[in-house]
Amino acid sequence: MFRKVLVANRGEIAVRVIRALRETGIASVAVYSDVDRASLAVQLADEAAHLGPAAASESYLRIDKIIAAAHSHRADAIHPGYGFLSENAEFAEACAAAGIVFIGPPAAAIRQMGSKTAARQLAIAAGAPVVPGTVSAVTNLDDAKRTAEQLGYPVLLKASAGGGGKGMRRVDRAEDLEAAIRDASSEALRAFHNGDVYIEKLVVEPRHIEIQVLGDQHGNLIHLGERECSIQRRHQKVIEECPSPVMSTYPELRERMGEAALRIARAANYSNAGTMEFLVDRERNFYFLEMNTRLQVEHPVTELVTGLDLVQWQLKIAAGEKLTIRQEDVQWSGSAIECRIYAEDPDHQYLPSPGRITELTEPAGPGVRLDSGVYEGWNVPLDYDPLLAKLAAWGPSREAAMARLQRALSEYVIGGIRTNRAFFREILDDEVFRAGTLSTAFLDEFPGRRQSAKPDLEAEAIAALIGALAQKKPTAARRGNAAEWLKSGRESLFR
Repeated sequence: MFRKVLVANRGEIAVRVIRALRETGIASVAVYSDVDRASLAVQLADEAAHLGPAAASESYLRIDKIIAAAHSHRADAIHPGYGFLSENAEFAEACAAAGIVFIGPPAAAIRQMGSKTAARQLAIAAGAPVVPGTVSAVTNLDDAKRTAEQLGYPVLLKASAGGGGKGMRRVDRAEDLEAAIRDASSEALRAFHNGDVYIEKLVVEPRHIEIQVLGDQHGNLIHLGERECSIQRRHQKVIEECPSPVMSTYPELRERMGEAALRIARAANYSNAGTMEFLVDRERNFYFLEMNTRLQVEHPVTELVTGLDLVQWQLKIAAGEKLTIRQEDVQWSGSAIECRIYAEDPDHQYLPSPGRITELTEPAGPGVRLDSGVYEGWNVPLDYDPLLAKLAAWGPSREAAMARLQRALSEYVIGGIRTNRAFFREILDDEVFRAGTLSTAFLDEFPGRRQSAKPDLEAEAIAALIGALAQKKPTAARRGNAAEWLKSGRESLFR
């Protein structure tokens, strides 16, 4: 096992990895930019290395600076977390050239699966179903028009080299195709330095379900079941759960999707943790979308239901150990649901809400897990993704997990900035969500249903705030100025 590991990331995932290292007795090195100097990850790590200015292009994306930091601090390995350089084959190769272990898959697998068109070709060769569309980038407008006509509108343009909704355009009419290709390619070029886009048939209102795979360097591969990730804003997931509600009715679907995921992983000679993403249509046909060659943001729900620690297994596999778990050993117990807590305003197009966290009361109790990267007094910067924390709850049933997550959200107070915490409480009370009849169109349709529940949720949250703050410290309410105190507390709560 490693003696010291550098964590090439920031925020809650850096904290998550640093804690796993401490449990294993491995020393940790955090990295930070100018605005992250006082971050929680830096405070928890054994050592820390400054990378540069706030701009990611001058800090967290600088391969040379990260390798130099690892050498300076004599780290044996680097864990990339997710985002930034986690799916960068050049970074994995640079680690190998520097004699440092990259805690992730081989560079060849990252490169092959990082291209969506190459991944589609591999999946087809492995006998896995894919969404109908092209297997290479669009190079000719006339060919693109013929392909779109054959597939039938609506179609989807997607960036070959990226994700997160960048370089993606829905096209409903032939006359819009040329402009959509131009816009999608331009956005993809800016985001990924690669303007290639390809065409897929648009699967209308599908479920987005992913399969977690885990493989060692000795050819052993298993899957750990699925995660339902259909609740998305701008093609980015905000609520995830394990198992998917559809599996309770159609349990054979997990087996078929798991087998398809393993076929693709074997074809890519994959090792370490990775995720196969699929769409499932209304007839329960599933189609391979892409592979994420890294740890996922939503990995806690898999850990809560399977009892396995994915980060610990990443470390063991990278150190050359064999998987001691066989497929038949994997068991799924209960249900877990995760909310991504963002510094953003759901009522105003999810605009980021940077600023100082003036009040923080974190939830706890049975079955509650909070992976957080912030603390009271921390200034949330505008320079990065506004993810603050991941709040997950486990219960013996989906209903129990929802109730526990509601309770945890009611206890969670974040003052000074706006967050989506109250928004999640409304979603959890929504009849469609509770029924488990989910699709990627959920958040497009939700605004029409959300207003009726909002007043009651605000009243409950205010009551929770009163209880939480009254126990925390002397307040204006104890001095008799209750109206002023409640007004300021309510404004803080609903930011």
